[in-house]
Amino acid sequence: MEKYHCEYCGQESSSVSSLTSGNCYRHPAGDGKGRHSLYQGSTKSQYTCKYCGQKAPTISSLTGGNCYRHPNGNGKGRHSPAL
Repeated sequence: MEKYHCEYCGQESSSVSSLTSGNCYRHPAGDGKGRHSLYQGSTKSQYTCKYCGQKAPTISSLTGGNCYRHPNGNGKGRHSPAL
């Protein structure tokens, strides 16, 4: 069965509709201020931040940290997984 992931927090779901219907605690607008967003890349053994190149084994662990090369400024946004 295929799994779908949120690009902001890594939450997993069995369908796109169930994933995107829930609020995301790591949404860029703030906790609960936006819905999960579908990660459109493939499942990988390691995910890489598209801004700084940091690697992590899961989307959740990657997006848990602030990115020093984020477009909004150093520490003003989370790591974002590259496709």
